[in-house]
This record gives sequence, structure tokens and C-alpha cells, in this order.
Amino acid sequence: MKIAQVAPLFESVPPSLYGGTERVVSYLSDTLTEMGHEVTLFASADSNTLATLRPVCDRSLRLDSECIQPLAHYVLMLERVFKESRHFDIIHFHTDYLHFPLARRHPGPTLTTLHGRLDIRDLRPLYKEFSEIPLVSVSNAQRKPLPWANWVGTVYHGLPLHRYRFQPKTGGYLAFLGRIAPEKRVDAAIAVAKRVGIPLKIAAKVDPVDREYYQSIIKPLLDDPLIEYVGEIGERDKSAFLGNALALLFPIEWPEPFGLAMIEAMACGTPVIARRFGSVPEVVSHGTTGFICETESEMADAVERCASLNRATIRGECEKRFSATRMAKNYLAAYDSLVNVKKTA
Repeated sequence: MKIAQVAPLFESVPPSLYGGTERVVSYLSDTLTEMGHEVTLFASADSNTLATLRPVCDRSLRLDSECIQPLAHYVLMLERVFKESRHFDIIHFHTDYLHFPLARRHPGPTLTTLHGRLDIRDLRPLYKEFSEIPLVSVSNAQRKPLPWANWVGTVYHGLPLHRYRFQPKTGGYLAFLGRIAPEKRVDAAIAVAKRVGIPLKIAAKVDPVDREYYQSIIKPLLDDPLIEYVGEIGERDKSAFLGNALALLFPIEWPEPFGLAMIEAMACGTPVIARRFGSVPEVVSHGTTGFICETESEMADAVERCASLNRATIRGECEKRFSATRMAKNYLAAYDSLVNVKKTA
């Protein structure tokens, strides 16, 4: 099958440091290519892929200090995608809704994976207007604000598991991985670590929009011998960071669409202690791959129980449910269904 993958431009594919969507696009593009499909990836020029790369901008926009108008690059990318559209059996977008007006007028099949939160009032009229656009959710929970949309499936993220080293030994610290933002509740992770007296290592980025939150709320909490702020890390450091941890703390307080960090920890055999929001009950098997909690007190209790979990079982569950191959096969099934509909229309 000839498949176009259209990635966001803020990070390279894969990202050098933080970046969940671009990392998933990378895993999907490479896996489909390894399976023998002809994949074309539209992304920034600093991307690294097994697919055929169609560079749209010289470097990822987040790292380009000279980029003033990021939307200009997206408009240019969409023009190039649809100019080449006749060469593809299907075009798979990962760019939210920017392409919807063009996709509506395109005679061939398209698929859009939505990677973000959908419980935003401004989105409802937009998705109502474009209610025919085929969509994929990354969790069933993600769909709840828009149950009437044209969902063709839920496809959980998957990892190339050979890149994540299994660590059979229980580690000696707690880990937090992701972004420092109010909804991610790193302050709750710090509170849990202090309550149980176990060191916490925080590997996280701070977006410009969250800089004031970090300076005023989080930075003062880092002045404790139990707390270590590692900063932003890339894929090559994740196996050691997550694998050597006792558990990943995931104390979110928002409708998490998926939460890639959870399956990255599980790939290393590390249990996940998470609060019951968004996708968490779909990703974490309570009592097997981690614990689903309601409060900080419950999370602290769960830390004490983590050593009883079988890390090989955690890795096995990840292999069964969250491999890149399984993700690619599920997307191929969605592609086939859409291509066949177009052929019979």
C-alpha cells in the first residue's frame, strides 16, 4: 500500500527530546516501511525515517529560533501533500484539524488520528461541521466529548520494544516523565515521594506557556534532597531512567488522551502508579502492570506495593498490547476499510 504520513512540524520525527505525537508517527512510519509498504513522510528536514522523507521546513519549528509564523509552514505542507495526493492510496494526518477543508474536497481516502484533548468548547462546532471526516482516537476515553464524530476505530500507541531494555530488578527511586504543567501534577508526584521517603527523579520539559507555573509553583518544591530535576531527556536515555525506577508516577488531573510515558515504563518492566483520569484505566491493568489510584494517599500506599508486582509480567503485557507492530496492523485495517469504501462508492 502507498501511504502518506503527515506529521506535526514543531518537533522532528522522531523528536530529539520530548514529543509524543512525533514519536508515534516515527514508530508507525518505520514499522509500516519494514512491513513492505511504500510510506512517504511529510515532516521537518531534520527528521530521521525509514520512509521516504518529504521535508517541509529546514528544522523542527520548536528548535528554530528564527521561526515567527509557524502556520505558514503548515499551509505549505498541506499544499504539497495534496499536490502529490494522486500517488497515495491513503493519506494519514496527525495535524489535528488543519487539513479538514482540503480533505473534504479530496476524492481519495484520508484518515486523521487525533492526539490531543477534545473537551474544549471551541472544538464542538468545528467537528460538527466536518462530521464526515474519518477519525481515529488513541483511547476510547478520548472520544467522550465528541461521541457523534466519524470514529472508525481506536488505535492504542505502540513501541518498537527492542529499543526499550527490560530491567528485571526493582529500582530505588520514583520517576516522573513528561511535561511540567498544571494538569500533569508533578507537585503531586513530589508530595507522594516525600510522604514515602523515596527519591523522585523528574525528567520533564517546561513549555513557554508553563514557565510561570514552573517558576512560582514547582521550582520551590525542588529544594529538597529527595527531589532531583533531571530536565528534558530523549529516547536513548529513557530505558535507563525508567528501567532503574521503582515505579513511574503519573498523577495526572486531566482527560489524558493516551499517555505514552506509561507504556514506555511498562516496556522496561517498571510499574505505573496513576490517577484515574482519561485513558489510564485502558492502559494500566490494576494490580498487574501498576495501580490506579484516586488520591495522593492511595498513590503512596501503591508505592509500598510495587515491589510485589512481577516486572516480567509487566513487560509481557506491554509486548502483547502496545507493540509498534500491533499498532501498525490496526492502522492497516483502518486504511483497508477506507480504501475499500472509496472503491465501492
